[in-house]
Amino acid sequence: MGKINNIFKGDKVIWMIFFFLCVISIVEVFSASSALTYKKGNYMGPIIYHTTVLALGFVTMVLILNVPCKYFKLATLPLLLFAFVTLILVFILGETTNGAQRWISIFGIQFQPSEIAKGAMVLAEAQILSMMQTENGADRRAFGFILVVAAFMILPIALENLSTAALLFGVVVMMMIVGRVPMTQIGKLFGVCALVAALGVIFIMVIGHEPAPEAVAQASVEEVQKPKAPPSKMEKVFHRADTWKSRINKFFNHKEVAPDEFDLDKDAQVGHANIAIATSNVIGKGPGNSVERDFLSQAFSDFIYAIIIEEMGIEGAFLVVLLYVVLLFRTGIIASRCENNFPAFLAMGIALLLTSQAIFNMMVAVGLAPVTGQPLPLISKGGTSTVINCAYLGVILSVSRSAKKRPEKKEMQAAVA
Repeated sequence: MGKINNIFKGDKVIWMIFFFLCVISIVEVFSASSALTYKKGNYMGPIIYHTTVLALGFVTMVLILNVPCKYFKLATLPLLLFAFVTLILVFILGETTNGAQRWISIFGIQFQPSEIAKGAMVLAEAQILSMMQTENGADRRAFGFILVVAAFMILPIALENLSTAALLFGVVVMMMIVGRVPMTQIGKLFGVCALVAALGVIFIMVIGHEPAPEAVAQASVEEVQKPKAPPSKMEKVFHRADTWKSRINKFFNHKEVAPDEFDLDKDAQVGHANIAIATSNVIGKGPGNSVERDFLSQAFSDFIYAIIIEEMGIEGAFLVVLLYVVLLFRTGIIASRCENNFPAFLAMGIALLLTSQAIFNMMVAVGLAPVTGQPLPLISKGGTSTVINCAYLGVILSVSRSAKKRPEKKEMQAAVA
């Protein structure tokens, strides 16, 4: 029993959330990976790989939770430099997947630099907020330092992964609020962001191209086979503009389409996700009984929440939401017990990072947000991203285990007496 306790150190509620998410992940990824099973001709291959990745994530989490949280400060500068260099390298050496150049391989290990950048940004902001904290809140200079670091992390991400950049920026702002940055500064930031967002949407709608279905249908074979002109520098940098424009148009097009007129070839992901949710019949079809997993190209990743609803019903969907909500609130309790600011801000930043991505993924699956490539943390099938998310939980567990605690009220009263 003592050996087991030596492994499962830290907050037990966080551990329970992790294991519940892992169980749901293994069951649903096994069910939702039918397309991979058919493609590779290996029935157990995808789930063996996913379980192995989760096991590796578990080992990573245990290793990190045993590192005293005060040493995380030493990793801030190396992580920032590594994240920035790899974010630049991805434009030169990156591998393209689904039209986006987000992956890079180092020594045979493929990963998304944006995943490293997210943790590095949270770590840097936690350190800035803790170092510049006063009795009346954060020093006004902290705002500028945070924005400078955010610019180096977020802007390179935005060119290839706008949704990840937007989510990370949201986490940065929420950490500012938690870190008591003056609200006047945050208010001005919101105003500037609204203006930049409006100009950005206009820019995307101007440079983006979304050919009409009629034009595509009328294109001759000769035109399709005609060699394309090399892309300009603008097209190379903003080659994702066409995708962004298409998603914006689809999201804001509220015209109701009759079921028999819905184009499942053009909007396959949205259509089949809606079918999965609509056919769940509240109680769900039961684990492994999904039908739409065979039609959703990213059933095991971006749209796994739709498969969860189809198989586990409203109860299963609510359970998944509850797990992320409990993770956020439990981390808040852990942070409130910390005597020092750095571990408190770090733990809250990590929790906000995981839960905001989870909420956005679920909103996409149910049609409340534009379609993006955001997986459901610790549930969606993944490789290095899953391991990194486990590492993030290891940081929270390290804070719960090693951060210096505030003295309890009773102890304080006894000391005063």
